[in-house]
Amino acid sequence: MSFAMSVTEREQFLAGLHVGVLSVAVKGDGEAGGGRGPLAVPVWYDYQTGGQVSVITGRSSRKGRAIRAAGRMSLCAQDESPPYRYVSVEGPVVVEELDPAERLAMARRYLGSEGGDQYVASNPDPDREGVMFRMRPEHWVSGDFGRQPG
Repeated sequence: MSFAMSVTEREQFLAGLHVGVLSVAVKGDGEAGGGRGPLAVPVWYDYQTGGQVSVITGRSSRKGRAIRAAGRMSLCAQDESPPYRYVSVEGPVVVEELDPAERLAMARRYLGSEGGDQYVASNPDPDREGVMFRMRPEHWVSGDFGRQPG
């Protein structure tokens, strides 16, 4: 039996509210460990069924530099409570200047209206350091371990 989700199930799951884990290949950059290896960090993200995965980060952050250099990223979202479920997507990225309205919408998605407003007000971006990375999923892997053998 397969634990893989259907196309509809995986897209609906990914569109839900989860903290994702963004992964990107990193070339040696002089940091501890050197060499090549993945960078994996938790992120807020947005996804609309059939669309792109959107992630905000600083243009000069390690994450931002790595995504630009690789031109691709992956994101995994999961339920941490049984029955465990996850969706992992990978694909090419484009970078866009960050629309302040999208930044506020992302903060509200994760923190609610009041919390999102407070977050944006207390974390200004006067130098427009923030950018939006958008990834069109090319490869999907999913699992729903609540499925009953049948």
